[in-house]
Amino acid sequence: MFRKSAYILIAFCLWLWIAGRDRHALTAHSPAVEYYQLKLPDSLPPPVYDFKNNPLTKEGIALGRHLFYDPKLSIDSSISCGFCHQQFAAFGHFDHAISHGVLGRTGNRSVPALFNLIWQKDFMWDGGVNHLDIQPLTPITDENEMGMDLGVLVKRLQGNKTYRKLFKAAYGTEEVTSQRLFKALSQFIVTMISFESKYDSVMRREPGVTFTAEEQGGYRTFTQKCASCHKPPFFTDYTIRNNGLPYLPSMNDVGRMRITNNTADYLKFKVPSLRNVLVSAPYMHDGRFFDIFQVFAMYDHGQQKGNTIDPLVKNGIPLTEKEQRQLYMFLNTLTDKKFLTNKDLSEVLITD
Repeated sequence: MFRKSAYILIAFCLWLWIAGRDRHALTAHSPAVEYYQLKLPDSLPPPVYDFKNNPLTKEGIALGRHLFYDPKLSIDSSISCGFCHQQFAAFGHFDHAISHGVLGRTGNRSVPALFNLIWQKDFMWDGGVNHLDIQPLTPITDENEMGMDLGVLVKRLQGNKTYRKLFKAAYGTEEVTSQRLFKALSQFIVTMISFESKYDSVMRREPGVTFTAEEQGGYRTFTQKCASCHKPPFFTDYTIRNNGLPYLPSMNDVGRMRITNNTADYLKFKVPSLRNVLVSAPYMHDGRFFDIFQVFAMYDHGQQKGNTIDPLVKNGIPLTEKEQRQLYMFLNTLTDKKFLTNKDLSEVLITD
């Protein structure tokens, strides 16, 4: 049950080893690089991501984007990061309840959406990874996802003419290392910023943009019944909680307890952001709900009680039909169409 704890420890030790061998990669950029400044709303708190340790450059972002969409990162060259993280679904996997990997294998958790990660300290549904730069290690090496050996991957990319050029442009030399690879992926992923929804326009009091009566009613319901965990502006508080979702014996997923081996963490999972929620189904850590109204119903009358259920939801969240309808309308205002169609984030053509 607790194999994953050992896996995370091994991954952490491996990362220390990689960093020790390649410290020059932290600062060694090509003299010709063009540094890139993220455009963020002034009202937001400072990011927690350490940009000093991985300064953004247009060349690094371009390399990361190429890596993100390249199936060569998987053992049989069939699965890319972008295969599961689809832009139109807020970089979630719209049509699969759980992750699908190489050789027809499947995982046991839903693919999380990707955006606004520079404010996030812990990753994965159970918070088992605590740094964005090493987060890709898990899906790339997991046998049920991309199934790749890091040594094999480095050699594969080193032997590719296109990647030698991309790595040289980003880092000054053609050398491919695991650390450079992961940092480039991070550079691309941190540009996935989503704060251009109708909700954001209303909060900024942009001329001519207001909530409809139904949206305003949903906003009121959200503020009263949802915002304690899904706090604006991120629409998550980044905590790990048991929300009362019934345990599925067939999945055998005990949540955060897999990492800590602490029974107090039984069935606790990360609180996801509700931004872009209506385009990023399925819902919950195991993708069991494909309709947001199923989620409403679970909170209204379908919870599983237990010792670790969060006090904020232990009595359920009763919602009338009107409240559900209006809440749906409000959640629709959290869809960021500019983000979903941003050409700078879209798939690139992999030619070799």
